[in-house]
Amino acid sequence: MPPDHREERERRERTCVHSRALMMEEPPHTEEPPPACEEEEEEGRSSSPVVGVGLCDSASLLWRVEDLKTVRSQGLVGALLGSLPRTPRQNGRLGRPLLLLPEEERLLTENQAAAALPAANRDVGGAELRRRVEQYEEEQQRSYEEQSVLALEDRKSALLRAMTSSHTGSDPDQALWDRLEALDRSFTFPRLALAVQLSTVRAGLTYCPEDRAFLQANWSIRAQDDPRADVRYQVFRDLRGRGFYLTAAGKFGGDFLVYPGDPLRFHAHFIAVCLSLDKSLCLLDVLAVARLGSNVKKTVLLCSPGPDGAVVYTSLQWSGMV
Repeated sequence: MPPDHREERERRERTCVHSRALMMEEPPHTEEPPPACEEEEEEGRSSSPVVGVGLCDSASLLWRVEDLKTVRSQGLVGALLGSLPRTPRQNGRLGRPLLLLPEEERLLTENQAAAALPAANRDVGGAELRRRVEQYEEEQQRSYEEQSVLALEDRKSALLRAMTSSHTGSDPDQALWDRLEALDRSFTFPRLALAVQLSTVRAGLTYCPEDRAFLQANWSIRAQDDPRADVRYQVFRDLRGRGFYLTAAGKFGGDFLVYPGDPLRFHAHFIAVCLSLDKSLCLLDVLAVARLGSNVKKTVLLCSPGPDGAVVYTSLQWSGMV
């Protein structure tokens, strides 16, 4: 190799080695987000959507799927009430709306996570309601008359087929005519046999972002006048704060069914009966609820909130011995 080429090659190698050394000594450059962006992200994480509660007389209902997911993530179960559009004649599987317990509604309100939806027909007067009832009754009467005519035609067709297939008698035409006239005079269509049309279209459940955009969590939903509401709510809040899931326990003779986890994964372990500390309890009632809990393999909890806010729990187990 000529000397000039050898010197040029050595000079290039020294330049490359020097560049690599500078790259290794240079600290990595990272861009930090400005403080304002971090604050906005923290505010976005801390803010939770406000659940819109629709009121139907004394029931608190949730209609939107997003609201159902929100309350479920907070450990509130509720109870599904609506029938499925494609299978309306069964109650094994139900859908929206979700009925909230009064304690669940109050807990959401206390946590500023729920507000009452503005109802479009909340101020409907008695005259408007009577008009709607009369309109519904007129539609039912018109449907009854139409179905009566169809039922009479079906009965005549069946009678005509039966009379023409049998050739007994000297004058079948006169006999058939007499039977048809008698059927016209005596036929009555029972109202219990009236077929009621079930509408499966979605009506009245439109999404109004304008209404929900102005929801505020400090709006009161409604007042609860039950004298036992405070006792039940203190017990509900304390058990929910301990991580338990609660549902209604009317068919078990208590106030709440207490689950150690999600009711879809666990069975209820306790039947909570809410009592005030100054309330006397009959011994027969204690024996009855303890025996009921033993039959359904659950422990009965007598829950009594104290004046300081702490809840006193007493467990009952039926031993069968006196």
